[in-house]
This record gives sequence, C-alpha cells and structure tokens, in this order.
Amino acid sequence: MFENLKPQPADSILSLMKAFRDDPRTEKLDLGVGVYRDADGRTPVMRAVKAAERRLWEEQDTKSYTALGGDPAFAAAMGDLILGEGLATDRRSAIATPGGTGAVRQAIEFIRTARPEARIWVPDPTWPNHLSILAATGRDVAHYRYFDAETGGVDDAGMIADLSAVAKGDVVLLHACCHNPTGADPDAETWKRIAETLGERGAVPLLDIAYQGFGDGLDTDAAGVRLLVQTLPELLICASCSKNFGLYRERVGLLLTIARDADTARMAQATLEHLNRQAYSFPPDHGARLVTIILGDPALRADWQDELESMRTRMLDLRRQLAAELRRETNSERFDAVADHRGMFTRLRLSEDEIATLRERHGVYMVGDGRINIAGLDTRTVPILARAIASLGD
Repeated sequence: MFENLKPQPADSILSLMKAFRDDPRTEKLDLGVGVYRDADGRTPVMRAVKAAERRLWEEQDTKSYTALGGDPAFAAAMGDLILGEGLATDRRSAIATPGGTGAVRQAIEFIRTARPEARIWVPDPTWPNHLSILAATGRDVAHYRYFDAETGGVDDAGMIADLSAVAKGDVVLLHACCHNPTGADPDAETWKRIAETLGERGAVPLLDIAYQGFGDGLDTDAAGVRLLVQTLPELLICASCSKNFGLYRERVGLLLTIARDADTARMAQATLEHLNRQAYSFPPDHGARLVTIILGDPALRADWQDELESMRTRMLDLRRQLAAELRRETNSERFDAVADHRGMFTRLRLSEDEIATLRERHGVYMVGDGRINIAGLDTRTVPILARAIASLGD
C-alpha cells in the first residue's frame, strides 16, 4: 500500500519558515509566518490567559469529555462576541473545533452534507489553506475578483459583478476582516452591496473571522458578519481564537451556523455534532475553557480587551511607519495603501524576482505573492525593510 504514496505539494509558508531557520545570517527578517509578535519578537501569553489558566488549574475538578459540540458556554460566549448579545440566538448552532482550520474543514463537510452540488466561490486571492481544504474535499470551486493590485484596495466593482453570477444555493467564502493575504477589507457600503447581491442570488455566505479585534476593533471587525446575519436566512461562520487570544497551540476554533428558524437550527446542531463525531469525536476543551472564563469575567475581559487593543494599535503604527518610510525611500506612492490595510498582513507590489532578491541579498523572507506579516516588524526593522525594497531599483 505505502508504495503507492506520492509526494505532496510543499506548503509555501512552512517551506519559507524552514529556509529562514537554515539561513545562518544574524540580520534577517521573517515576515512570512502568520503569528503576532511583540516589539521584542515574542509571541506572548496574554495576561488574561495566564490568569484564566491559574483559575482553571485551581477550580477544574475533571478532565472527562465535554459534549460532542464542546462546552455550550464556549459557543454562547463566542457567538455573542462575534454577533453581539441577542442577535439571532434562536437561529444559532455551533460546535467547538480544533482551531479555525478545523472550523473551515467542518464547514465544508457541513456543506457537502446539506448541499453536495453547491459550488464554493472564493476570493482571488485567499488564504492558501482554503484552497487546499476545498481540493482535498473535492468541492467545485469558482473564483471572484477581490483585490486590485494597482490601487492596493478591494476591487468592489469586479467583486460585485462576479457575485452577481452566483447560482442559487452556491456558497460564497468571505473574509470577515483583516483579509489574508492582502489586508484590504470592504468598507461599510461594500458590505451592504455584498449582502444585497447574495440575497438576490439566494447564495449562502461562509465567513472566516480569524482576526476579530486586529483591524478596527472587536465590534467594527464583526460589522459585516452582523449585517449578513440580519439580512440573510442562512450563514456559516468559522472563528479562530489563535490570534486575538494568542492561543495558537491550544487550537481553539468554533463553527457557528445561522439557520432560517429555530427548528432548522436544531437540525443543524445535530448535523454539526454528527460531523464532529465522525472526525474526532469530542473537540479539545482546554483553550476553549480559557476563552469562556475570560469572556465571562468582567475584569479579565477588560484586561484582555486592553491588551488586544495595544496589539491592534501597534500594528497600525507599524503600517503607518512602513508606508511613510517606503514613500520616502522610493520617492513614490506605490506602497501608500499599506497604511490603509488592516490586520497582520499586507501584500506588497513586488514581483517574484524582487522577492527572491530581497531574500538572497538582504535576508528578508516573505511569501512569494508579496504577503508580509506586519507584526514581524518593529520600529527598528521598518527602515531596514524600506531601504532593502528601495534598493531593488538600483
């Protein structure tokens, strides 16, 4: 049997991480891996998480299984964080998953169960693992225009034109905020047009919200999701706590579905739990329990939000600094859109050859499409990166 195995395509980001580790140079920049780093280059354990860990250690009296869908308190707390308290509570169903990636996989399995013929529309570009999961599950995929490389913003007209061709019952994948890999997000007016178009076409949104709180704040980052919930009868929402709670290795995710009514929501809940049973039975609980403790305690929640806000504003400051340095070093407006992007990522207007040159000459590691992790920079390294990019014209 094993002799029939074939080499699998290399993951570009994981390959980049290995190349960075193997580079002997001391002055090098890792802008590829998608984790938050502070000014000292660390991915810290958040204060509220440490406090919740201590409380859990003192108070937890069992390590027995939770429910197939995970602790209902976690689903309720995360549902309220994303949607706001009281929105569509009787239409919600949810399961805990191993990270946001697990939520995406279970969402695709849910779609395959409910409407196997549905085509999945994805933005061009999108997170590469979206495409990998869709390919592994044999889904019919179509692409819609999203990013305008010339302006560095969302291609509103192209996106709406393409979504106007979506068939009834098709599924449209949307990034709720902090688009990965570009950092370009729809504005409020564009979200309204998206909602209207999907409603007219009878399409079902699949929203990936992996960075809530990293863009313009917890509520603003979820505004597009909430608008769609208020407008459309059915949605699927994949959430991750890796970034905004710093729980990367704990693998904390949630798949939240919105049905047209309470009876359908109960059917959806049973289906979601069945999918968990088939994949891994009971989902991991430790990280989810920490999130539940934090969101349920006013003092811990306030401290978590304060630290999250500091992380958000730090990334915004780095964006503005990088845009200004690039303008000064290149004497052009080519990279001004960096300051308008949100979240951890930005896609720079660089060719593959230029990206290779940055890696070879300057030890600057970024993904081949020009995506960089803003949080991989600090105030000292921003000018270094800007000078390296400006030198490409020499």
